[in-house]
Amino acid sequence: MLAVDTNVVVRLLTGDHPQESAKAKELFERETIFVALTVLLETEWVLRSAYGFQPARLVVALRAFAGLRNVVIQDPPALAKALAWAERGMDFADALHLAQAGDCDGFASFDGRLAKAARRAGAEKAVSL
Repeated sequence: MLAVDTNVVVRLLTGDHPQESAKAKELFERETIFVALTVLLETEWVLRSAYGFQPARLVVALRAFAGLRNVVIQDPPALAKALAWAERGMDFADALHLAQAGDCDGFASFDGRLAKAARRAGAEKAVSL
């Protein structure tokens, strides 16, 4: 199994660099690829900030990527929760942080918008301080 950096995932998802995108595609076809949640967090940020992906497109892209045959995601249940919450309006990073909170009693933040968005998305653990 081979772990990859964010730039490899971005090249695969955007196809924006002919040589590097082709290498990324070939790598994902040939190898079993491990993807850390931190890589997905950074990938979402790059796609949103540098490529202008909107939230709905981001969720579709990350969900499809995670479902690729040779891709092994770190903590798939947490990613699934985060994507579902993001689909319901939460910021992906906030959703991923909350999903990683696991069995904790709650998730405290000074960000009142996070707590409101979490409640609307069905994630009740977030509380605003």
